[in-house]
Amino acid sequence: MGVEDLISVPSAHAPGATVERLTAEIRARGLTVFAEVDHAAGAAAAGLALRPTVLVLFGNARGGTPLMQSAQTLGLDLPLRALVWQDGEGRTWISCHDLAELAAFHGVPPALDSAVDGLSRALGAIIHAAAE
Repeated sequence: MGVEDLISVPSAHAPGATVERLTAEIRARGLTVFAEVDHAAGAAAAGLALRPTVLVLFGNARGGTPLMQSAQTLGLDLPLRALVWQDGEGRTWISCHDLAELAAFHGVPPALDSAVDGLSRALGAIIHAAAE
């Protein structure tokens, strides 16, 4: 897995508004937001500068557990996560790992392809809705 396995979608909103839209969309779909990690705030607390960068961890046990039952190491990459970040030109992005690539990397068997596809579609819909 590498950077080429990331999905990045430009947001029409500022970073803070994008995080709010993302978490609202996640909750509206019945998923749990487990944490928001504000990397820029952490950097500022250490006396360092970092453009807005917030990691959102989310999901639910019904979606992730069957995948982890087949490939327990997938727990390293679950719950799902999305990164809202601002580039050097001031554009806001939402990035996440390609779930199909994660499943393949961890050896999730083909019998669960439909579950992976469903979660991938849901993840894409959440990110695109938040970015619009």
